[in-house]
Amino acid sequence: MKRTKPITPFGWAIKRRLAELELDQKEFCRRYDIPVYRLSNLISGTRKAEQYRKLVMEVLDIEEP
Repeated sequence: MKRTKPITPFGWAIKRRLAELELDQKEFCRRYDIPVYRLSNLISGTRKAEQYRKLVMEVLDIEEP
């Protein structure tokens, strides 16, 4: 499946940290009650999703690049 939007540096930080924790995106979203499409928005940068951005940064212990 080809992505329509490139992954942002913040998106790569999310993906990298999820890999370190051995979690896939769906499982992470299920555990922390985050809509899958919002995490996808954060990864591709299509929406700021401030509420979820803060939660993801806190849970994954990452900073915005």
